[in-house]
Amino acid sequence: MMATVLLVALVQQPASPADTAAGRPCKMIIDSVGRQAQQVEVRRGETNVFAGGGVLAHCEGTSSTLASDSVAWFAGVKRFDMLGQRNPVHIRDTAMTLDATTAAYFMGQERLEAHKNVIAVNRSTGSVLRGPNLTYYRAIRGVRDTLDMYASGRPTIDYHATADSGGGEPYIIVADRVRFKGNDRMWGGGKVTIDRSDFAARGDSMQLDQTTGFAVLVGKPRVEGKGARPYALTGTRIELGLQGQEIRLVKALGDGVGTGADWRLTADTIHLHLDRKKLQRAFAWGPKDSVHARAVSTRNTIVSDSLALDLPDEVLTEARAFGHAYSTSKKEPAKKESSKRDSSAISEVDWIAGDSLTVRWTQVADSTGTPRSKLYRLISRGSPARSFTHLASERDSTGPSVNYSRGKVIDVVLKRDKVDRVTVTGRADGVQLEPRPPAPDTTKKADTTKTATTTKKKPGP
Repeated sequence: MMATVLLVALVQQPASPADTAAGRPCKMIIDSVGRQAQQVEVRRGETNVFAGGGVLAHCEGTSSTLASDSVAWFAGVKRFDMLGQRNPVHIRDTAMTLDATTAAYFMGQERLEAHKNVIAVNRSTGSVLRGPNLTYYRAIRGVRDTLDMYASGRPTIDYHATADSGGGEPYIIVADRVRFKGNDRMWGGGKVTIDRSDFAARGDSMQLDQTTGFAVLVGKPRVEGKGARPYALTGTRIELGLQGQEIRLVKALGDGVGTGADWRLTADTIHLHLDRKKLQRAFAWGPKDSVHARAVSTRNTIVSDSLALDLPDEVLTEARAFGHAYSTSKKEPAKKESSKRDSSAISEVDWIAGDSLTVRWTQVADSTGTPRSKLYRLISRGSPARSFTHLASERDSTGPSVNYSRGKVIDVVLKRDKVDRVTVTGRADGVQLEPRPPAPDTTKKADTTKTATTTKKKPGP
């Protein structure tokens, strides 16, 4: 009965070549009955069969077997029931194993239903489904050409994509209800969660197509990376690009917000590229002719039509902005002892703008020894590029000078969080304002102990 009926798993496999019953109802052969069996003729040509005390059976022409405490065959409705009072029902096939407290197979619809403590294991991939129920529709000629499987009651799935990934770490998928269709498609609805040691995702529903390497989450979706430098991404809709068991691309479509250890990215559309389970690059852009992409780090902000961030192994190293590019850098003023004006001092804000902008960071350890991305260079290109900077003075007492520049290319280099050098090329112009020299100290009293001397002037020519 159950041979090809039970050729089902989380990722379906083709029927075994030895399965001579593929595509047609299976003829059940009862091998042994532990205690007793009874046949009841309901009407002419219709006989029900009951057996108990431990029943072993197989499907003729296949290697599929089943074991149950008792069975019942109702010929009128073509239903075969399996009951496990002391031991669960065991169904074994070359493609899968299935354990449950009760199971029923409906011959007319080629449908298998399993209930209570259901455990279905794909022998080829190692995928496992655990839940309160499972309904399986068998592919059969003239009825349906694709396998279908349903489970509700919030089942848990240890999901492996292919046979090659069976030995690796699975994705743990939990949902209120799930559906599997064919060999490689899956849907989940109602508080869907996907978890692995390096990855987590949430949403109201999800879709997975392993053949095309595509998955999607909708309904307040959220994706998180769990590495040493974690990241998170939210949006109206999140799509995943898959390669086997690994996630290579995460897309937020609509109201995208991405966050990392050193940055925050907002845009209508955000793409995150991953490799070796780590974030490597990020791209963001907005609707046409709209400044809608923004990247923010600790003290820096970049706004433009589109953005590209380089994050090798989740470390921010470079950002490239295109179209109406504008960046600001904020530096808190140094604290000075008992200074009234410092209490109301405004943070120094530098900015640079152009048609395109390149911003580079380097890794510097903070006070705790943790590496942090620190800005050290900005390059603006445009017609013209523009910048407004506070240049560090060699004499700290005089404060920084202020520089406004325009040109075809502006290159700003920072040193110890201060602008160290500004280089402008191509039709360069601008203005430089030096700090006012310090006022003389009028608090000191004149030295009256010194003797005044006079010097006679020589007559001029």
